[in-house]
Amino acid sequence: MELQQMRYVVAVAETNNFTRAAERCLVVQSALSHQIARLERELGASLFERTSRRVRLTTAGAAFLPAARQCLDAAERAAAEVAAAVGEVRGRLAVGLIPTVAAVDIPGALRKFRQQYPNVRISLRAGASEELVEQVKQGAIEVAFLGLPTTARVQGVQARELARDRLVAVVAQDHPLAGESTVSLRRLAAEVFVDLPARTAGRAQSDQAFSAAGLSRDVAFEVTTAYLIAQLVGQGLCVAMLPSAYVPQLTGVTTIEVSDAPARVEYVVWSNESRTPAATAFLAILDIPEVAATGFSAG
Repeated sequence: MELQQMRYVVAVAETNNFTRAAERCLVVQSALSHQIARLERELGASLFERTSRRVRLTTAGAAFLPAARQCLDAAERAAAEVAAAVGEVRGRLAVGLIPTVAAVDIPGALRKFRQQYPNVRISLRAGASEELVEQVKQGAIEVAFLGLPTTARVQGVQARELARDRLVAVVAQDHPLAGESTVSLRRLAAEVFVDLPARTAGRAQSDQAFSAAGLSRDVAFEVTTAYLIAQLVGQGLCVAMLPSAYVPQLTGVTTIEVSDAPARVEYVVWSNESRTPAATAFLAILDIPEVAATGFSAG
């Protein structure tokens, strides 16, 4: 069984198409099909159901896919470790981030990283803090930026606190509250809200604050991106509460200080067990003192 064959299987599984998989792998379709057929003979099972209209994994293919991905990841990591041993950082860097990260200029950090390490492929994945922590634990991403209530604790990964912030109210420019300098949670409780999905850390920051004040509120809209939150608020459909350090990025809305506002903490997290040379180099660019990144050079 060859790594190239596993790459072909993964490509077909992800594209559901032999032609697109071949294009992704930079080979002709006949060569890709031949190698997959050869692997199926070796395994004694068909990995794909092929019809004139679609391609999909068989039960055997679905069982094979996770192990194939693990093997490819391990091979890529081994190659990156060898390169790092001779002073070159390459491979991949997968970074997870919450929609409202504000403590770090992510594009700026990536620009600096890319200038120093141009042979690293970078992927960014947005998500909820708790999901990102699990992905770091599993090795699916190497570094993640979180936003958590001050009462929350990060467990199972290495973590460094980046900043603390308070939430502010965000309303439409023509909202009756737009002219106020300060507003209370009790006053905001009468409004219709947009917020992140229930049972996420980003939502918990506001939920806990209203609950502690003995208040309830109407969250009529749940979205997963801060951009959509701002769009809904700007249309006058609802109000929101977002980190004060993040809201300067928004346009078409007005922000108001909240007298009894909830607070949050931003963290960067990683796992020493699955930390790649690229992740080590990226953390060094963020000036994380717990991580030593010496001996690396651009390559």
